[in-house]
Amino acid sequence: MESVIVAIDGPSGTGKSSTSRAVAAELGLSYLDTGAQYRAITWWMLTNGIDVDDPGAVAAVCGKPVIESGTDPLAPAISVDGADAAGPIRTREVTSKVSAVSAVPEVRTRITELQRAIAAAAEKGIVVEGRDIGTTVLPGADVKIFLTASPEARAARRSGELKGKEAADLASTREALIRRDAADSSRKASPLAKADDAVEVDTTDLTLQQVIECVVALVEEKRAAR
Repeated sequence: MESVIVAIDGPSGTGKSSTSRAVAAELGLSYLDTGAQYRAITWWMLTNGIDVDDPGAVAAVCGKPVIESGTDPLAPAISVDGADAAGPIRTREVTSKVSAVSAVPEVRTRITELQRAIAAAAEKGIVVEGRDIGTTVLPGADVKIFLTASPEARAARRSGELKGKEAADLASTREALIRRDAADSSRKASPLAKADDAVEVDTTDLTLQQVIECVVALVEEKRAAR
């Protein structure tokens, strides 16, 4: 089977992660959650006392942390300077600051280079999920998909993902998602956007399995056309 690169973009709460992992597992591909990498560098900044609202301060140190991403869709992992960061990067503090850190051009350049290297090393192919994969990171991807969903559906999904003290009510989660969308779509460096040649899939009224089947069909169609 020929190697294939699949780019899955879209805002939070559209089902990107669950869909991407399942598609990669079903097709025998590697998997990369690029959002986790931006969360990881944000967590490192916060842990080391960097003022994440100061772009200059963030840019000055963004090359220091060593970020490593596992690409097994059945056991995705991420570490920073050798320490497991899978749990710490999902806190609300990181969530509230990741857009500011991600908007710094030097951060995007550093993380984009890392993402391209990981994709290039995936011999059988890879599913890469994020916000600018099809437009900036891997514009030559074989298959580009942009997932969307209503703010209400996205808020319900995100609220269900948050645990214990991190749990949030639907209204506040919805507002946070809308703010994140605005920040990610308006930043100068690689804004959240649908690639011109991407297939848009609205997941609002679809089950996860239906979304997975849709994406798998698109990838297999591309492979068959080669």
